[in-house]
Amino acid sequence: MSEVAAPHVSVLLGEVIQALEPGPGKHIIDGTFGAGGYTRAILATGAQVTAFDRDPTARRFADGLGDRFRLVEARFSEMDAELGEASVDGVALDLGVSSMQLDEAERGFSFMRDGPLDMRMGADGPTAADLVNTAEPAELARIFWVYGEERQSRRIAAAIARRRAEQPFSRTLDFADFVERVMGGRRGAKVHPATRVFQGLRIAVNEELSELEAGLAAAERVLKPDGRLAVVTFHSLEDRIVKAFLTPRAGRTPAGSRYLPPAEAFTPPSFKLLFNGAQAPSDAETRANPRARSAKLRAAVRTAAPAWKEAA
Repeated sequence: MSEVAAPHVSVLLGEVIQALEPGPGKHIIDGTFGAGGYTRAILATGAQVTAFDRDPTARRFADGLGDRFRLVEARFSEMDAELGEASVDGVALDLGVSSMQLDEAERGFSFMRDGPLDMRMGADGPTAADLVNTAEPAELARIFWVYGEERQSRRIAAAIARRRAEQPFSRTLDFADFVERVMGGRRGAKVHPATRVFQGLRIAVNEELSELEAGLAAAERVLKPDGRLAVVTFHSLEDRIVKAFLTPRAGRTPAGSRYLPPAEAFTPPSFKLLFNGAQAPSDAETRANPRARSAKLRAAVRTAAPAWKEAA
């Protein structure tokens, strides 16, 4: 098996491999192939890997990975349609945007590089520019507030609506500079003022949170008893969804969870948590890779109980 150099450092790689326990005879899903960092580490243990990625450019990192590897160009939420239920020994999900997507200006993810205001992880659907130039101000404000946790969401949305009436947005730097001006400049801030707005747009364009919910449910269906799930998140919105999914399914009942079973019918736990809470990267990893600083890993083992019915 030949190695392919990739401009991406897989976060919490050792911890993910430890959680999954891959090896000869095991079949693991890498739900977010990216540049193939997790896949290569899993293949090195002798396991078989089926990887998913909706980004067609990811295929360039798939060459030379051998006959124990297959790449499916699809969303990870489609894993059960592709593989069938109770068919795999592990599922790994590394969420968010990859380093190479951020670093390639033409993808439009970064406010630090000029490119088309695109942000699509796949090859179809509306772009960020489409959303910015056509969505109602109230919808834009909701996106910035809910997905970006931006406190000035309404002010920014209203300013966008005024500007686009005269000149639509099409480029990343133009949009980032505009948001920065609306927010009064950087004023010594370490984080770019457009960071949360870009995050909100990216999540909305790619339907990332609904995709995560659907992907977790699909993983529950495809995992065999004793199969393992490892999920790496990069911001609190993702981590809350993973926690809300796993906690009740591990026999715990947090108040107000949308995933609670009906009171009149106890649902047997479908997972056992591998450890309490979430694991964070080591200080050494965050020093070596600053993009790892917000990462969290949650992991669990599938029980023999049926998959839970999804909440309505």
